[in-house]
Amino acid sequence: MANKKSPAGWTLEHEFQQRIRPFAEHAPWVLRITDHKEKPAPVFIVKKRFSPNGDAKANGKPSGRPYLKEQGLLYGLPLRRCLPVIRAITGRVCDDAGIPLELHRFFNNGRITFRGNLPLDEEAGAKLSLIFKLQERMKDMDRVELIARRVERFSREEATYWLTRTTQYGAEGNRWALAGMRIMLGGQPEDKAVLRMLEKLRS
Repeated sequence: MANKKSPAGWTLEHEFQQRIRPFAEHAPWVLRITDHKEKPAPVFIVKKRFSPNGDAKANGKPSGRPYLKEQGLLYGLPLRRCLPVIRAITGRVCDDAGIPLELHRFFNNGRITFRGNLPLDEEAGAKLSLIFKLQERMKDMDRVELIARRVERFSREEATYWLTRTTQYGAEGNRWALAGMRIMLGGQPEDKAVLRMLEKLRS
């Protein structure tokens, strides 16, 4: 892990262990950075925390142990193209006191050496999940980056709404929603307007 100093004078490793890791243990979403044998490193996996007995808890009964469930992954060239957006999204995540965690420091401009879980709030988790799902099977990296930059501009409510539309309407409904969103946010393949819009959003 990088040895960059935090504002408090801690190393990034020390700050992760003392401040960020405990928060990740109960955050509603996490971004896991890991390695997979058959995929280029690193692999980013966004996971959502679920309670197996959420309804029972709402009724005042004991609930089961919460668990994390994968909601999308990103690696290789799509990851490199989306990394500036991921930095922007994670850079706005705060702790329970509203103090920024500055998670973008874990994604430096060189090799990403950090491995572990980083906490995400509802907005960051929904946005990353959408980006990771929408880029699947896309070959045009300009469209992938354009989609990521447009999702990054969603409000929390917009991100949550569109994620729901792509995950809670059955296999066919979810697939159709993703296909429609790819066109809505990233245009058609070989459309020259894609690059023009992308350059505008980069500036």
